[in-house]
Amino acid sequence: MFQELTPLPDAALPVAALSAHLRLGTAFSEEALQAEVLARCLRAALAAIEARTGRALLAREFALTLARWRAPAAHPLPVAPVRTLGPITLVAADGAEQVIAPGGVRLDGAESAPRLVAVRGDLPAIPRGGHVRIIIEAGFGPVWDDLPADLAQAVLMLAAAFYDERTGPGAMPFGVLALLERWRVIRGMGT
Repeated sequence: MFQELTPLPDAALPVAALSAHLRLGTAFSEEALQAEVLARCLRAALAAIEARTGRALLAREFALTLARWRAPAAHPLPVAPVRTLGPITLVAADGAEQVIAPGGVRLDGAESAPRLVAVRGDLPAIPRGGHVRIIIEAGFGPVWDDLPADLAQAVLMLAAAFYDERTGPGAMPFGVLALLERWRVIRGMGT
């Protein structure tokens, strides 16, 4: 299970940038209503692009819960770029928790294909009937200006398409797909 622990605050969304992209007027009585619609379109666009690229765009904290490792010595993480590796906790079937010492594991390939790797030997054994919980912070940065320009443009273009098609989005526009092409996830045998 992969869970977002710290959702994006509305203040992190580039509502003004999307409004400018759409060339919407200002100082109208419906401006607050439009801001809510634009924020929803931005959240939908961010979610769609994050799902397509396997990358968290704006930094936030996530928890990954696993019943077993993919391989004894390494386990891929489902999102990039990973900014920080937080606590890794083994949870027994009875709920007893044990935090793994930070020196026993390391983060590898944090920018594009992050993996949790054992420093020596294998990753710690997950208790029978239990699980492991891994906390990470992932994303390019905490503010909109931290995003690479092509990803920021793709978000604005997709949010604009969602705004224009408020009855429900259709296919992802070609221009957005072209901007995302270099960011798409290529999965191999070991990931």
